[in-house]
Amino acid sequence: MKRKYIFLFFTFMGLSISAQKTLQERLGYPKTAKLLIIHADDLGMAHAQNSGSILAMEKGSVNSASLMVPCPWFSEIAAYAKDHPYGDFGIHLTLNSEWKYYKWRPVLGTEDGRTLIDESGFLHENLEIIDRNANAAEVENELRAQIDLALSKGVDVTHLDTHMGALFLNPDLFQVYKRLGKKYKLPVLLSKAALENYGLSPDLLEESDLVLDRVFTAEPKDYQSGLATYYTKVLQKLQPGVHAILLHTAHLTDELESATIEHEDYGAKWRQQDLDFFTSEKCKNLLKENNIQLLTWREIRDKLVR
Repeated sequence: MKRKYIFLFFTFMGLSISAQKTLQERLGYPKTAKLLIIHADDLGMAHAQNSGSILAMEKGSVNSASLMVPCPWFSEIAAYAKDHPYGDFGIHLTLNSEWKYYKWRPVLGTEDGRTLIDESGFLHENLEIIDRNANAAEVENELRAQIDLALSKGVDVTHLDTHMGALFLNPDLFQVYKRLGKKYKLPVLLSKAALENYGLSPDLLEESDLVLDRVFTAEPKDYQSGLATYYTKVLQKLQPGVHAILLHTAHLTDELESATIEHEDYGAKWRQQDLDFFTSEKCKNLLKENNIQLLTWREIRDKLVR
């Protein structure tokens, strides 16, 4: 009996020590490591988005990306992902179609997701309508269809994230997000700050959830003062931990200017600035000078989820 209690004691202690490990330690890195995912959103939205992001991954410092399955140029980037099986490609789970004239419909069509569409059959334009109207069951069915379509196209999906934070809008949608990660055995982009920003309780997180230390996204004020200045400060001040920078690398073309018309924030010129910085030698030098190691969702998936 005494041996049994000793065994249980050390088992408990082992679990406690494991629980106290930082995410970087669980991944096999020292506690002092600065790990960073440089992640391009919105692939599939437009050809210019695909071409810019491919350039940023092949020649620049971007090492991860996610695909918008309902969008018109999804097939192009899905084919690229299939031909590059060791790339880091997730699904940018999409519930809204935010541009003025450039729109897309749900993968399941308009009959199986009536709370997800506007009077023209497009995904809703803004997050407020999604928060107010979207039925969680219809959301889950649509998002499963998006993931399944990507898988059927040969994309080795490494993670899930949420376009414009739509799945943080309320607890029901957040639970859909987490269920999808568990169903497909994929990490999902999570941070405590995201929950706080959307007014969600931190109690919605479980001990088993993989939560990044910081997720950085430039805001309109950063664009006004120069995105290169913002990203430089992020890299110079990065602390030990596991972090992600979310950005939108695209070529400034007539196509993209038309798609993002009347949207200065996150529009075509913004996306070209992202591309310029993350294909620059300055960015590569900042990563080296600040001892930042690049990490992928593929590595997180394969080490901690599968």
